[in-house]
Amino acid sequence: MGQLDGKVAVITGGSAGIGLATAHRFVREGARVFVTGRREAELAAAVDALGSAAVGVRGDVTRSADLERLYAAVRAEGRPIDVLVANAGGGKAGGVAEFTEEQFDLVSGLNFRAAFFTVQRALPLFGERGSVILVGSTAGSSGSTRFGVYGAAKAAVRSMARSMALELAGRGIRVNALSPGPIDTPALSRAPAAILEEVTSGVPMGRTGRPDEVAAAALFLASEESSYVTGIELFVDGGAAQV
Repeated sequence: MGQLDGKVAVITGGSAGIGLATAHRFVREGARVFVTGRREAELAAAVDALGSAAVGVRGDVTRSADLERLYAAVRAEGRPIDVLVANAGGGKAGGVAEFTEEQFDLVSGLNFRAAFFTVQRALPLFGERGSVILVGSTAGSSGSTRFGVYGAAKAAVRSMARSMALELAGRGIRVNALSPGPIDTPALSRAPAAILEEVTSGVPMGRTGRPDEVAAAALFLASEESSYVTGIELFVDGGAAQV
């Protein structure tokens, strides 16, 4: 018997990296999983790997029409959402003096604004209880000379988890932030060697994390194992933001 048997889960940014690892873990635990992604071929490959328990809905979470299409697909299932993982996000390097308005809007829109409306549009589809997991980052807890806007957006996500936890508690919906440190994802693997060395050097455990390690934490927050947990920020970072 799986920890998510009979549950419906929605995972944005679920076609690669942490999102895909979380989708795999949820499927193994018995969930019906809806995953989103912007790239059609990548999403199709992910759904094929996940099997018949998964449904892929291509779209960009920064676009209202795409969110509506996602939730229309969920509504057609005829079952309420039990778990929502707002995972879609990404950063762009750039210092204060050089960051453009377009870049600012792109990073803040993807990481903060889209997360808010991903949750808002899902609320009518939740049942009496549920779990919302907002994927943050250790960048939201520390300064950076190159990822300041990304870090600020992730700090906003953490603040949003607190407010949503208060507001939605009466509906039995728990809201928590899940904040990874440097994780071995396709995005990180494309980073220059100097940046990889820098981020790893700040991890007490001396390595990057694995997507499945973040997925295990997501499962905890999604399942009844965390039934009395809401409003927290759970770090999966090898101690990087802790010591």
